[in-house]
Amino acid sequence: MDNEEFRDWSRRAADWGADYRASLRDRPVRPAIAPGEIFRSIEASPPEAPELMDTIFADFEAKIVPGMTHWQHPRFFAYFPANAAPVSVVAEYLVSAMAAQCMLWQTSPAATELETRTVDWMRQALGLPEGFSGVIQDSASSATLNAVLTMRERALDWQGNKKGLAGQARLRIYSSDQVHTSIDRAIWVAGIGEDNLVRIPVAGRFRAMDTAALEAAIVADRKAGLLPAGIIACVGGTSTGGTDDVVLVAEIAKRHGLYLHVDAAWAGSAMICPEYRRFWTGIEGADSIVFNPHKWLGAQFDCSIQFLRDPESHVRTLAIKPDYLKTHGHDGIINYSEWSVPLGRRFRALKLWFLLRAHGLENLRTMIRNHVAWSEGLAARLAKEPDFEIVSQPILSLFSFRHKAAVNGDADEHNLRLVNAINDDGRIYLTQTRVDGRVAIRFQVGQFETTGDDVDAAFAVITEIARGMA
Repeated sequence: MDNEEFRDWSRRAADWGADYRASLRDRPVRPAIAPGEIFRSIEASPPEAPELMDTIFADFEAKIVPGMTHWQHPRFFAYFPANAAPVSVVAEYLVSAMAAQCMLWQTSPAATELETRTVDWMRQALGLPEGFSGVIQDSASSATLNAVLTMRERALDWQGNKKGLAGQARLRIYSSDQVHTSIDRAIWVAGIGEDNLVRIPVAGRFRAMDTAALEAAIVADRKAGLLPAGIIACVGGTSTGGTDDVVLVAEIAKRHGLYLHVDAAWAGSAMICPEYRRFWTGIEGADSIVFNPHKWLGAQFDCSIQFLRDPESHVRTLAIKPDYLKTHGHDGIINYSEWSVPLGRRFRALKLWFLLRAHGLENLRTMIRNHVAWSEGLAARLAKEPDFEIVSQPILSLFSFRHKAAVNGDADEHNLRLVNAINDDGRIYLTQTRVDGRVAIRFQVGQFETTGDDVDAAFAVITEIARGMA
C-alpha cells in the first residue's frame, strides 16, 4: 500500500466508522449466530498472492461485522462498559499511525511526559491527594498483578524475585468474594497460590468485608507461622457493586504493616463527581489504586490507571535495567516500562488527553450522574412490577433483579431462560450473576451515548419478555 492508497483507505475507514456508529440503534446488540459460523466462513489457508483491499474490506463487512457484539451500542447494559468516545477513536488512529514504542523516555519523550501530566490530571479529577503518582497500564488485571507482586516483595524483604518462593514463609493475601477474578489470576501468576487468598466474609447493603473477621484472620495467620502480605479491597465490585469500608480496611493494613491495593476499576470513574467519593472515603490510605478510564469515562480500550503512594516500591519490584535500555546523559527521567510487567508500551495517554480536553470534566460528570439516576429509576420501576424483585440495590448505576418463577418452578433456571430470551431478542443486552448462591440478572447503565429513552426501552423489553414467559 503506497501513501496515496493509505490516505484513501484511511478516509474510507473513518467514513465507515462514522456510519457504523450512526447505525448502531438499528442493529441487534448481540449477533444471532451459531458457534463456528464465522470460523467456517474464513478460508482455511492463508493467501499466497496479495488480494485487493476492496475484496478484503468487502469480506470484513460481510463476514466479520455481522458476528460482532456491539459494545458501543447505547442499549448495551451488560458487564461493564468498554466505551470508545469518538474523540478517543480519533486519537487512537493517530497513535496507530505513528506506531511508537513508548517503553522509555528516549523512545518517545512526548508519550512519557504526556502520560505523567494526564495521570496527574486524573489524580486531581478524582480528588486524590498530592503525593500519589501513577502509570497507565493496559488493564486492571495488570495493575492488580503489579500490586500483588509488590506485596510479595515487600513481605519477603525483596528476596522473592531473587531467590524464588521455595523455602520462604507462606504468604497470605486477604480480600472478599466480591473482588474480580483478576485477583485470583494475580495470585496464581505471582506464585502465591489460590489457597493463600483468604476470603473474608461480607455483610450489609454494600457487601463489605467484615473488618473484625479480616483482622482476626491476619492475627490467626501470624500465630500459625504464616506471613500476611497484603489486602485487596473492592470499590464497585463486578457482580453487585460490592464496596468495602476503605477507612477501616486501611486502618487494619496500617496497623499490621500490610500493603493495601484498592480495585475501583469501574466505580473509580464516578469519583470525578464529588458526591460519589463517599464510596471510597479513606482512599488516601491505599498504597495502590486502579481505575479504568476505558470503562465509564470513554477512553478507548486499553487505558487503565494505577495510582501509587510509593512508586519506589513498585519500581523496585518490576524494574530491570540492562545497558541497552539505559538513557544516558539525563537524570530524573521516568521510564514507564519499569512500572509494568511488559516492556513494550503503547501511547495510551494521547486518547485520554484528547478525551478530557474535548469533553471537559463537567460534561463527563453530567453523563455519569445521568447514568446513576436512570439506573436508580429503572430499579424503582421494576420493584413496583408484579413478580419482580430487586436483589441488590443500586450502587452507582449497577443493580440486580430477579423474576419470580411459576409455582414449583426452578427460579434459577427461569431467570437464566429470561436473560437468554432478552439477549436473543437483540434489542438490549444484559448479563447474569449469582447473589447469595442464586441466579440474578445484572443491569448497569454506562454506555457513552445511552439516553433516558434507551433505559425506558430496557424496561419495556424486560417486562414484555417476562410476561411472555409467565
